[in-house]
Amino acid sequence: MRYVTPKQAAKYLGLHPNTLARWEREGKIKAIKTEAGHRRYDLDAYLATITDTVRDTRTILYARVSTHSQKDDLNRQVEAISERYPGCEVITEVGSGLNFRRRKFLSLLERVIAGDVKMLVVAHKDRLARFGFDLVEWFCQKFGCELVVLYQQKHSPRVELVQDMLSVIHCFSSRLYGLRKYAHKFREDPELQAKNQAQSQEK
Repeated sequence: MRYVTPKQAAKYLGLHPNTLARWEREGKIKAIKTEAGHRRYDLDAYLATITDTVRDTRTILYARVSTHSQKDDLNRQVEAISERYPGCEVITEVGSGLNFRRRKFLSLLERVIAGDVKMLVVAHKDRLARFGFDLVEWFCQKFGCELVVLYQQKHSPRVELVQDMLSVIHCFSSRLYGLRKYAHKFREDPELQAKNQAQSQEK
């Protein structure tokens, strides 16, 4: 049995102190008072309660990094969410947050569609998607899955953010290169020019 201070409990659970006090009034978490009149919260009892709840609701924990060199960061994510939701299935993935075709990410969405996931937990929003998180959240809610984000502040290391930005630039530059290549081919091919001219006359 572990009793902690209100500050420690609020920090561990990611709650505002006022929310923690409300939880106590609602009976969600138990507290005692020391002889000096200081409040202490029974954190272990609360964690045991949510562990039982989590197992009943098929909760999945998801962690992601962009590159294999970020293994330490991936481990920190897993440790943070597993500590809050112990005993749950953990899915880890290496891939860009800009890529919505990540194999494990798509497999996870398929399970959400099938109703196999009732709660999806991530450490930060951008672990699921760099952009379009609101769409993913709406998608989960549509199929009865609650999406929980432990930490609201942005997480991504500067290096990872730069890599994602470079990916966007590369994507658009590749398209521009393709257009330039087609334009050059068009200028060098009389047959294409004649065909384009004929189509213009028809209009």
